[in-house]
Formats: sequence, structure tokens, C-alpha cells
Amino acid sequence: MPVFERVGLITKRGDERVANTLRRLVTFLQSAGAEILLDADSARTLPDFALPTAERAAIGADCDLVIVVGGDGTFLSAARSLIGYDTRLIGVNLGRLGFLTDIGPEEMAERMGEIFAGRFVEQNRFLLHCAVLRDGKTLHETDALNEIVVHKWDHARLIAFDTYIDSRLVNSQRSDGMVVATPTGSTAYALSSGGPLLETSLDAMVLVPICPHTLSSRPLVVHGSSRIEIIIRDGELPEAQLAADGGAVAQLLPQDRAVITKRSEQIRLIHPPTYDYFATLRAKLLWSRGA
Repeated sequence: MPVFERVGLITKRGDERVANTLRRLVTFLQSAGAEILLDADSARTLPDFALPTAERAAIGADCDLVIVVGGDGTFLSAARSLIGYDTRLIGVNLGRLGFLTDIGPEEMAERMGEIFAGRFVEQNRFLLHCAVLRDGKTLHETDALNEIVVHKWDHARLIAFDTYIDSRLVNSQRSDGMVVATPTGSTAYALSSGGPLLETSLDAMVLVPICPHTLSSRPLVVHGSSRIEIIIRDGELPEAQLAADGGAVAQLLPQDRAVITKRSEQIRLIHPPTYDYFATLRAKLLWSRGA
């Protein structure tokens, strides 16, 4: 009996490398005796695979492991769609950096062999929930594994907003926006905006201003239970937008509020037994090169 009896497969769409990687993965899973469900959206771009298909909800409910074949963007999308289901996720990297999809195609058979033999590292990662409020009414709600971002759009000018934490004013600023990231997302947009790296087990969030119009504005790390509120200032043109994990969610008008909190549900990630967070940082961020 395999460690994982029912396995869901979610793939990146529009990438010619997916089919070859998926064929090898399916061969391994079948030899391991696992029952396979292919994501219905993925199947539409993979007509040659005669596998049972299912929608994401069914995959989350029925599978004890979901393997994502693609880059970190594909993984983020898969993770958000599986919130609330007690399934584990692992990624095969066909992207660039691969902080979340940490198995390379060339080592896939070896690593999957270890995992299906019960040798793996498991981590829980928390997500953010964001509600956009206008005149006291909730207009939009969204979730993110990496980050929620309030940012300018359309014009090359700064936006003005106030930031509150647990109903206390932190600051008022003009900038290109603000990144609110989880520890998982601290290596993504938050890092490129000058934020610190947060070890993934921390119960914390980081607020990182994007190109602030003051030299004294710095990233701020707060407890994971914090309630973060970003309010677009009066008199500003409607040039602000809210995004979750890189995807646009809503246009923001003056006095709109983005309320960001931690979700109670977490995502269960697994890694090969050789996984080491700091080794990943060294490899992906090219630390110690030439030292």
C-alpha cells in the first residue's frame, strides 16, 4: 500500500515541457500503485493523457497528495484553490526560481521514490485573507499564500494611503504601494522591494513599502495575528489597485479599505527529505557564490 493512495495532478498550462514531465510522473505513480486524478483545467491542454479528471474541489476532497507541475505561480494558484482541504502539496519545478516547487524534473523519480517511501519533510504555511470595504460594505474578498499588494496602476505617480495595525495608526505615506507578505512570500515581491527574509515557521507578517517618498520608511515585521488596514486617502485619483499573489483583484477608490488578516486554515507542504530552507536560499539567491 503506497503512503499516498490517491494523487491529484495540477499542471501549468501552455508549457510544452509539461507533457514530457507528466508522462514520466504518471509512469512512476502507476508503478507505485497510486490512483491518479488529473485536474480538469489541466486536462484541457493535455489531450493525450487518458486519465480520470476532476475539478479542484473533488481533488482537494479525495486526494491525500497533490503534485503541482509548473512554476511558483502555478503552485500559488493551486494552493489557493485547495484552501480548507486536508491534503498535502508538493511541486515539480518548471519555472525559474522555484522556492515552492523545489523538485527538479531531472531528479523527480529519485525524490518521488523517497517521498512515497515515507521519507519527507512536512511544513504548514499560513495564508492571508483580504477584504476590500467601501462605505462599510465588503466588495471583494481574496486569499494569498505569498502577499497582498496595494499598488499604483495606469499612471507613473505615487498613491497616498494610511496604514493601521490593530486599529492603531502606523503611518501615512505616499509611495508606489505596500506589500503585506507571509513568511512564504518574504522571498517574492517583498524581497524585491527591499524587505527582510522571514523563516517560514514564524507566525509573522511583513509590511514593505514600494518606493516610498521618504528615506525613513522601512519594512515592518508584525505578529501573525495582527489586523492590517490600508486606507486610500481622500482626494486621490482612482489609481490604486489591489492584487493577491500577483493577480489583480480590485480597483481601489478614495476611502476604500483593504483589511488583511491571517486565515485560520493552513496549507500543508511536503518536501524531499534533503530539504533545507537555508540551502534553498543559498541556491536560489546565489549566496556564497565566489566566496
